[in-house]
Amino acid sequence: MEKIWKKIYFSGNDFRVRLAHDLLEGNGVNSVVVNKKDSSYLNFGDAELYVEEQDEQEALLLLDQLIKETI
Repeated sequence: MEKIWKKIYFSGNDFRVRLAHDLLEGNGVNSVVVNKKDSSYLNFGDAELYVEEQDEQEALLLLDQLIKETI
């Protein structure tokens, strides 16, 4: 069966996406970072964070918790 991936977060700042990825992985949520930055001009494009469809709600709750803790 093919996995369905959902984009749950994106940013022009790779560090933020990696931080979110590490948070999810640390809580047992499988996630993938896709870097869509232009290889010639690193100022253009975003890094995107994807999770499996069945983990989408849990991942969004974890990210929301992270945001609330950093404010």
